[in-house]
Amino acid sequence: MNIILLSGGSGKRLWPLSNEVRSKQFLKLLRDENGQLQSMIQRVYNQLCQCNMAENVLVATGKAHVNNIQTQLGDGVKLVIEPERRDTFPAIALASAYLAWKEKRPLNEAAVVLPVDPFAKIGYFEAARSAGEAVEKDICELMLMGAKPTVPTIKYGYMVPSGEIADGVLGIERFYEKPDIETARMLIDNNALWHCGVFAFKLEYVTDILKKQYGFTTYEEVYENYNMLKKTSFDYAVVENAPSMATVVYDGIWKDLGTWNTLTEEMGAESLGNVIMGEETENTNVVNELDIPLVVLGTKNLVIAASPDGILVTDKEKSSYMKPYVDKLDRRPMYEERVWGEYKVLGYDSYKNGQDSLTKHMLIKAGQAISYQRHTHRDEIWTFVDGTGDLLIDGHIRNVRRGDVAYITAGMMHSIRAITDLHFVEVQIGTELIEEDVERFQWTW
Repeated sequence: MNIILLSGGSGKRLWPLSNEVRSKQFLKLLRDENGQLQSMIQRVYNQLCQCNMAENVLVATGKAHVNNIQTQLGDGVKLVIEPERRDTFPAIALASAYLAWKEKRPLNEAAVVLPVDPFAKIGYFEAARSAGEAVEKDICELMLMGAKPTVPTIKYGYMVPSGEIADGVLGIERFYEKPDIETARMLIDNNALWHCGVFAFKLEYVTDILKKQYGFTTYEEVYENYNMLKKTSFDYAVVENAPSMATVVYDGIWKDLGTWNTLTEEMGAESLGNVIMGEETENTNVVNELDIPLVVLGTKNLVIAASPDGILVTDKEKSSYMKPYVDKLDRRPMYEERVWGEYKVLGYDSYKNGQDSLTKHMLIKAGQAISYQRHTHRDEIWTFVDGTGDLLIDGHIRNVRRGDVAYITAGMMHSIRAITDLHFVEVQIGTELIEEDVERFQWTW
């Protein structure tokens, strides 16, 4: 059985901690059984491990998320990378093509598709496995997973069950993808179930769609013509038109921690970071990623979050409506985690001569190195403030430590490998200070 984890989105409803690069699934705001902070993707992956379901995991994601996934799950996790961000139908199609046509997995093997960020108990994953097993037993060619609704909402799809067709498997009479609120109420009155975002099918189920609708027969064809795939959800493209489908039922905690209001219910602490809370604060949660202290007094029903990207102060009930306001913000992420370490933007300035400068604090973890690269539109000045490392410039290596300075002009090939944790300040100077201004080369340390 193959497990496809869908890792996408930008998580703007959890701004300022989430951004285009660090989506909500990578925020370490939850606690594991030992009280250590973990992210949503780490929690889900650990739960799959507990169920012995992690051996054949494939994460479908975009280029922007690769570093975070490898940092949090390790370099060994298997990835299929979308050429561009589209929706869940193209992502699932690409992942299925990868397994069937690239890895040559048997076409009658089951694939179970899971979102990467549900907050659920182990039973959620055991039910997902049951859905995959039902497909392998030919009980139904398309399996879903349902949960009993608690309130009418337009956030989820709904399915009306028709009765038990096998042990623990219900037929589906009708599927509704995100109906309006009145239809949702009507569906709940008719014993409809929420769709939990889980799909199970044999690999040939999706590869047949790719063959019949697009004429694709190889993974390379799917990848190279990715923009031809319908930019829509798997629910709309496949489930709503499926001639037959069935569902298993999950009975347990299941939450989408996609807003500050729902996330703070599961954080396990009223504050994280450099925070001082007054005794008279009520139902207030504070997350501070900045180095400066944040003092909160006498507040009620608030979420306060501070990061290098900005500061949010919101009523908890209003926190789910912040996306239109965040959409107005047009600035680069100010903090990123990478496989080799992390960086934080300290400042950005423009000058009358048309030049710009960007200042970062860089951390390269011991034993890690950045790629051997060069830039076209900028010079860089590196000032080392702590740790030791080996600096590579145009094929020449020298040791660097606290107090050393390196001048790297546009066109110079360069890399740095940390011997111990290595901190330095990077000042970029040029006309186009963007992450895309990079050309990478092979170098073996």
